Amino acid sequence: MKATIKTISLAAAAMIAAGLGCASTAGAAEGGTSFYLLGLRGPMAGFTPPPGVYVQNDLYYYQGSAQKTISFDLGGRLIADLDASAVINLTTLLWVTPVDVAGGNLAFTATVPIGGPDITGTLGRGGRSVSDSVTTLGDPILGSFIGWHEGDFHWQVGTSVNVPIGDYQEGEIANLSFHHWAADLYTSGTWLNPNTGFELSGAMGITFNGEDNATDYKNGTEFHFEGAAIQHFSKAFDAGLVGYYYDQISPDKGDGVPKVLGGFEGRVAAIGATIGYTFQAGEVPIMTRVKYYHEFDAKNRLEGDSVFLTLTMPLAVAGH
Repeated sequence: MKATIKTISLAAAAMIAAGLGCASTAGAAEGGTSFYLLGLRGPMAGFTPPPGVYVQNDLYYYQGSAQKTISFDLGGRLIADLDASAVINLTTLLWVTPVDVAGGNLAFTATVPIGGPDITGTLGRGGRSVSDSVTTLGDPILGSFIGWHEGDFHWQVGTSVNVPIGDYQEGEIANLSFHHWAADLYTSGTWLNPNTGFELSGAMGITFNGEDNATDYKNGTEFHFEGAAIQHFSKAFDAGLVGYYYDQISPDKGDGVPKVLGGFEGRVAAIGATIGYTFQAGEVPIMTRVKYYHEFDAKNRLEGDSVFLTLTMPLAVAGH
């Protein structure tokens, strides 16, 4: 097992490092959305691959609903009895440079989301039914991090930024773009025992939001934590448990925040499972992963289920 675990594929390493803040369909705040995509990080969250260029594709599906007594501000309208689903494809390019910063490798990421939500609800409580859906180009996300290794422990410190240039339809209740700047500051760590193949990983971050000038709505500051307990059975196959916790730690602000919502601070937790499998396409290792999350204990949030289908591969690696 020791030799096997020490030869974790380059594709797996790329997937580990490419977790970013991205569009989410379930949150507190304006539009029931949060910039950071809960569940994106997980297994090997703190591991940085060797210098090189990697690509990752995440296909994300979410289905959830909110309590009928809760209203959400969507496109400047209060929508209750909310049901939402979303299909979003996120393509991430990761560049791990050979540049040494305080003993770690400097890396850069860029993610482009395409897709969108399908939303139904009522105008206010007991009002007429409304629905909307969109499939479009969302805001790109740019990021950077520094990654370190020390024996069996691997860790990162980084940031990702939402650049509000995606397609945004003012006044519509379904949007993929956030129409405001946002930044997520995070740290992540992984402990992997090479003798047993057992792994513990965790990541936590704080998201800061700018104001949406179209609606005068500014989301509060948000905290998120993700964890994973994984057994690597070989360099090709692993399985384990995953989970996350989200808590909005400051209220929404701005002239566009309806008084009936108050600060609209939300929280949610989730537990789930994951399976990863790596195969060779010629000499190129390709990693696939499935993650499933079930949410519970939601407050001022949608509560539902999500699935990630992920494929990762190296494009160019130093020394290979």
